[in-house]
Amino acid sequence: MGKLKSPAFLIILAFFAIYVIWGSTYLLNKIAVTELPPFMLASIRFITAGILIFIIAKFMKIKLSVTRKQFINSTIAGFLFLSFGNGVVVWALKYVDSGFAALETAAQPLVVLLLMRVLEGKKIKAMSVIGIVLGMAGMFLLVSQKQVINQEGTILGMSMIFVCIISWGYGSLFVAKADLPPNFFVNTGYQMITGGITLLVASLLFREQWTYPTQWSQPVQLSMILLIVFGSIVAFTSFNYLLRVVSPEKVATSSYVNPIIAMVVGWYFLNEQITFQSIMSALVLLTGVYFINTKKSLIIFSRFTKRIKYKKGEVIIKNIE
Repeated sequence: MGKLKSPAFLIILAFFAIYVIWGSTYLLNKIAVTELPPFMLASIRFITAGILIFIIAKFMKIKLSVTRKQFINSTIAGFLFLSFGNGVVVWALKYVDSGFAALETAAQPLVVLLLMRVLEGKKIKAMSVIGIVLGMAGMFLLVSQKQVINQEGTILGMSMIFVCIISWGYGSLFVAKADLPPNFFVNTGYQMITGGITLLVASLLFREQWTYPTQWSQPVQLSMILLIVFGSIVAFTSFNYLLRVVSPEKVATSSYVNPIIAMVVGWYFLNEQITFQSIMSALVLLTGVYFINTKKSLIIFSRFTKRIKYKKGEVIIKNIE
């Protein structure tokens, strides 16, 4: 399925949503999960957001009908992105600082590249190999910190986050080619509803204790509202939109910006510690995405190799094959 043509300003706004808004959701989830069970939190967030999307779509006279295949694909995407890809990350935030969690997810573009190689047989160019090596170095810097190794439950939490990264990466490749509802808003709604229902079942299986919103503290109530409206409806719709108009590797670069936003807001609002090693890890990871996604880096590198060629006007990430 070819990429759809879309106005540049819409693409810019969509990238702002997945870069900045999603970067802030780590803080909001961290605040909420300190008081609410993780799967309950995630299920309420996504089911509520899905219902609101359908209500808005109805008022806008957008058709909600989809084919059986589109519904099944939306359910699969909802599981990969939300039920597992997000729900387990929320659970892991009980043991991991929001900044650490966001920084670990910066490995997602690297995982996408490797999955494209394994599943689609696409060759990884030299510049991307450098990016992968830098990404691994950054991950090592992150997880080798004493406060990570010595803190109880942190290793388990970070291990589960990495599994979620694989789920999200595979979901990105799946959505880019799957037959999904043509309207991005409706597509998001179906993923939210099906993913939220799966999380609801998980919450019941784990026997989480549910509480009424009136029993939540004011910070948790505010966090849930922001997660539903901006983190779910706005940002996730933008994410699904971008997956259909640009390459999945480019969408995955949000994982490099999210950690910076998450670390700053986590430090400011929750007094989470930002260590020198964490800063170095972030710098190494960001350098990795620079090598993966910019033409300029290719020009610099080609001066040394004299073997890498590129076509004028093409983005380096599109030359992976």
